[in-house]
Amino acid sequence: MAEAVLVDTNILLRIARRDDPEHALVKNALVQSLSAGTTHYYTQQNIAEFWRTATRPVDKNGFGLSVTDVDMLVQTIEAGMLLLVEDTEAVYHEWRRLVVAHSVAGVQVHDARLVAAMRVHDIRHILTLNTKDSERYPNVTPVDPSEAHE
Repeated sequence: MAEAVLVDTNILLRIARRDDPEHALVKNALVQSLSAGTTHYYTQQNIAEFWRTATRPVDKNGFGLSVTDVDMLVQTIEAGMLLLVEDTEAVYHEWRRLVVAHSVAGVQVHDARLVAAMRVHDIRHILTLNTKDSERYPNVTPVDPSEAHE
């Protein structure tokens, strides 16, 4: 894998749920890439998305967890092996440029924000289960956990 990788929210969600069918795949990819010396990053956007899904009711495709439980999970992320990239004015301006240049609309604006942070902080790879979400952006390489060891 790469020297640096942004960990997508879908990876954080899978690693937080041991009963998730993709938990083992995601855990293995993280362990292997950490062993290979890859630096892992996350953004404030990742945490906001994580919080949204983790606190959303189960019948609305969420985890249905309490704020207290989600806070503990986020504290684990914050204390773990991932580094938080700074959310700066430059990230905002890059996001604005990306959404206009690539005609981004709807829920895809969240992915554009992650890509903006990656560009500003010179992170070229994103570990994700949704590789298609970032394929439109040049110089961003999506990495599926099943391919993380390659």
